[in-house]
Amino acid sequence: MITMTAKRTSRVPRTCPSLLAIFLLTLSVHLAKTTFEYDPYKILGVSRSASQPEIKRAYKNLVRVWHPDKNKDPKAEDMFIKISKSYEILSNEERRSNFDRYGQMDENSHAQHPGFRNFHRSFYFDESFFHFPRSRDFSDSKYMLHHAQFNSDVLPDSHKRPYLIKVTSEWCFACIHIEPVWKETVQELEPLGVGIGIVDLGYERRLANQLGAHRAPSIIGLVNGRVTFFHQAVVREHLRQFIEDLLPHKLVEKITDQNYLSFLDSWQTENKPSLLLFDQVPVVPLMYKLTAFAFRDYVRFGFVVQDDTHSAKLLRQFNINNYAPTMLLFKEDTEKPVDVIQARGMKRQIMDEFVSNNKFLQVPRLVSQQLFDELCPVKQFHRRRKYCVLLITGEDQAFIPGNKAFLEFASVNRKDVLRFAYVYQRQQQPLCQALLPNQAALSPQVVILERRSQAGKVLYRSVSGGWNGSEEDKYRLHEQLELLQKDPTYLSSDATLPELNNEMAPIFIIQWMNAAYDYIVQIYDDLLYSNWREMMPILSLIFSALFILFGTVIIQAFSEPGETKPRKPKPKEQPQTEDDASSRASSWSRPPKKDFVEVTELTDITYTSNLVKLRPGHVNVVLVLTNASKNALLRKFAKEVFSFSGTQTLHFSFLNADKHRHWMPSLLRSASDAAWSANHSDEDEESSDYSGHVLALNGHKKYFCLFRPVFTGDDPNDSSSEASFSSDTRRKSRSRSRSSSHSRSRSHSREDGAGSRRGSGRATSIDVHHKLDRLGLWMERLMEGTLPRLHVPTWPTLDDTTSKES
Repeated sequence: MITMTAKRTSRVPRTCPSLLAIFLLTLSVHLAKTTFEYDPYKILGVSRSASQPEIKRAYKNLVRVWHPDKNKDPKAEDMFIKISKSYEILSNEERRSNFDRYGQMDENSHAQHPGFRNFHRSFYFDESFFHFPRSRDFSDSKYMLHHAQFNSDVLPDSHKRPYLIKVTSEWCFACIHIEPVWKETVQELEPLGVGIGIVDLGYERRLANQLGAHRAPSIIGLVNGRVTFFHQAVVREHLRQFIEDLLPHKLVEKITDQNYLSFLDSWQTENKPSLLLFDQVPVVPLMYKLTAFAFRDYVRFGFVVQDDTHSAKLLRQFNINNYAPTMLLFKEDTEKPVDVIQARGMKRQIMDEFVSNNKFLQVPRLVSQQLFDELCPVKQFHRRRKYCVLLITGEDQAFIPGNKAFLEFASVNRKDVLRFAYVYQRQQQPLCQALLPNQAALSPQVVILERRSQAGKVLYRSVSGGWNGSEEDKYRLHEQLELLQKDPTYLSSDATLPELNNEMAPIFIIQWMNAAYDYIVQIYDDLLYSNWREMMPILSLIFSALFILFGTVIIQAFSEPGETKPRKPKPKEQPQTEDDASSRASSWSRPPKKDFVEVTELTDITYTSNLVKLRPGHVNVVLVLTNASKNALLRKFAKEVFSFSGTQTLHFSFLNADKHRHWMPSLLRSASDAAWSANHSDEDEESSDYSGHVLALNGHKKYFCLFRPVFTGDDPNDSSSEASFSSDTRRKSRSRSRSSSHSRSRSHSREDGAGSRRGSGRATSIDVHHKLDRLGLWMERLMEGTLPRLHVPTWPTLDDTTSKES
């Protein structure tokens, strides 16, 4: 601590007292004037007279501590931004002067990119240390993503094109290694229509958390709003294949001579035009897949390999040139394409324009509200009127001639202000009832309408006479369309249309299966690549469900048969003494978790863990014995403490006094109890027989409670003397049980000590057996906390009488 203080004070420049007074006065004036939200000098920990090297040194030291990649504190990101902003102010002399004078800084230079103010600086060291590039390429700035921009633009756009996103940071060595491959990949995939994005962990921590990216570098694919991580080697071919794998399957169908007729004839069921690409390459080009992904809701895409022998008939029928890629677009007429494009160097822009101009059939069927909004947009200006000529018909065979006649009429009368469409009455009953409310069972009918608002309000007029597809019907419809273009007020009726049913929407079971499949694939990827941070909510849900199932079903199933079994009567217990029985019935006696008592020996190996370093709140109950009394005392000890073995804070051990004869006298000499020291001499302690003594040792708080043997049994060798001794002992024990706990402990120690010395000369097996007769009552008082505690400064060692610190 002293060294650190000296190192800090050595950085403060030495000034004379007069200069120091001027500096303090100037500082107070500037603090009174400043209105800035924070003090950059205070944040960097430098004085206002600090030089540029000192400011840079303080900045680098703070950045090492508060960089979000190194510091997981929730406040690290905000603190890091403040440090970077403070360094920008103080590293520029002009900004520093403005702050010193007015307490403000010029924010205009940061208005364009507030999240990348420190973009051209290294966070940790000067670039001269490692000879890194001075800054990132300026071209990368156009790919930088912000949280709001990602949710408002990128996320919805991912349903039309895939995105390849790189997660990086300013202090990332691995990012420098993959940079050349990344640039080559961007130059290849961006012209094809792949979206490119870059997320900086240092500034866009919120967006990185939303993507699930917690380290740099990471590469992410985004398709249909779903995030997928790239886990292979960063090679251009792997990244290209990664984008292809993200696209949905069956975007492009392989077309040959056997299936091309069924592909082109599906326009009626699919309600989409069909596009065929003829090319010599054996696989579908990525650019064509990306185009199919962008227009998958409007057009069906097929691919024909020109060199394939199974496509010879198809090539001859449409007279395809084998030297350049060719695209044919078919609508209702499957024998003649409505549009053709052929180019040796096919560009994505050309493909998009070609498909966009032909993404609807000549007379499409209204199958959804989205299609209705695009075909018949709401009127915005007078010159942009769009009239929708709608045929209300059926799907039976009887309606086919009238439907074909309506298609022929639409092909001849194509105009920019007219949109022709038809609708099946059975599929869109609410729409038909709103337009023709007075007709219950409809025959084919033509309605001309103009949409006026997004709420569904329309002006319309039905063509009188219905529609059968005759020449008279065609003439009547043509005449009314001419009147409409001359007089817009020709539409005399108004109505509010309901929203159309989505006929192409999959049923609930299909949607549920697709969602379940996506979740299974996501879980598989997370398990395969150990993305445990993202998997924790799912794993928590799974384990919670399994736990509930186990607790409510399995345990109940196993417990019910056991409850029906009759309980066996307990065996009769042996008669016990009055004090022993009362101790067993006490509320402190817990049923043990095991049918035996673990008693370990205190040796040089177990002494430290079982006493010196015993956990707080735990007590070790130690029995002192000798080689001669070991077996008898251990059996009696296990019997007396068995009812307390269920307590997790109690541990049971024994100490061999023959091996460690100096430990007990050393412990008693170091006890802090004055009464004990006054009533016992050192010679008496050295010569005493400690077998049968029990100590409750609290290793953490350095105190112990002592139990001395009490003789309550009868000696058959000396019935007279021992009987009187036994009766006297019982009388004394009853009188002591009615006295206070402290005086009872003192009388116990003195009288029991006399009894011990008196009976030591005639030690028999019965005497040893009865030494622990009163241990059960002593254990009850130990659990109650009423036993006197003898404190020791240190615990003696087992080898000698020297102290050992806890």
